[in-house]
Amino acid sequence: MIRACALLGLILSVLSCLAAPLRAEPLRVASFNTELQRQGPGLLLRDIERGEDAQVAAVIAVIARTGADILALQGIDWDHEGRALTALADRLDAAGATYPYRLALRPNSGLASGLDLDGDGAQGGSGDAQGYGAFTGQGGIAVLSRFPILRDGVRDFSDLPWRDLPGALLPQYPDGSPFPSPEALAAQRLSSTGHWIVPIDAPGGVVTLLTFQAGPPVFDGAEDRNGRRNHDEIAFWRHFLDGVFGPPPQARFVIAGGANLDPDDGAGRHAAIRALLTDPRLTDPRPASEGGARAGDQTHAGPDRLDTVDWDGPGRLRVDYVLPSSDWTVEGAGVVWPGPGEPGREAALRASRHRLVWVDLGR
Repeated sequence: MIRACALLGLILSVLSCLAAPLRAEPLRVASFNTELQRQGPGLLLRDIERGEDAQVAAVIAVIARTGADILALQGIDWDHEGRALTALADRLDAAGATYPYRLALRPNSGLASGLDLDGDGAQGGSGDAQGYGAFTGQGGIAVLSRFPILRDGVRDFSDLPWRDLPGALLPQYPDGSPFPSPEALAAQRLSSTGHWIVPIDAPGGVVTLLTFQAGPPVFDGAEDRNGRRNHDEIAFWRHFLDGVFGPPPQARFVIAGGANLDPDDGAGRHAAIRALLTDPRLTDPRPASEGGARAGDQTHAGPDRLDTVDWDGPGRLRVDYVLPSSDWTVEGAGVVWPGPGEPGREAALRASRHRLVWVDLGR
């Protein structure tokens, strides 16, 4: 009798498990400024294919270890045929991280303007490109995904004129005239690299990735051209969500990319990123790391554990973000910055001054 009861209990337990709905695995979305940009076209492809470059190997190790489902990349050179990105994906596949779906649109970085955009009195320099760069595509952005990218739904705002952003903080001379010239401001695009809207056919429904890489808010003069542009590149997303540039996604979207701006420390107009981090349509998961927390006090206002980059001079700052829409359930988040003695630390430090940021989202 006892055995019969025990058997019945086991059967009921198994049936109960079978009847319960299976819990879906979380969707991991990540952003990583790889800093793989090279000094000339084709050099990144060469370094990836040779298989001898220590930085490339470290980048691959960090990405493979993280296992993101959707990955926004920055600091990767663009080419017309997407060969560099394909070569990187092939290396990742060999390392056990397979991304069959990829997107790499031509960025503004290195795109010649034919004008003096930076006001130095000359034309043709890296600062006169639509986004800083020595050649077309240097330091571009890309998307890798385990799930199909719905290319017909991709929207690219890279050619949006800066002056067309509502409330644009266009640079001026002290007398109020346009800096560096009316012609330059008329031609200047907002995006340093690009602002992309990328729908992805993920399990549970379409996920919309909003990705970008803003320019640094420094390396300019009293007119604060770069600081103003950085502010507006970040502010674009709130205008986009307001519907200024067409219908925005109402749910299941994620902003993932580089803002080049910390909410508390370093140079720049901090109000831009603070407004984005506190927007009620978004969630700030505050990804953290042991490596950042233990890197040493630097008298910054922001928590060291949230830092995502380690620069000489400015120090460690939070400048890379993954911000899901508020309808998601955040199940985990982190910055790939292992502490001393932890696995993966050497690769993370060798790969880039930036650290990969990831967020797990409940479906």
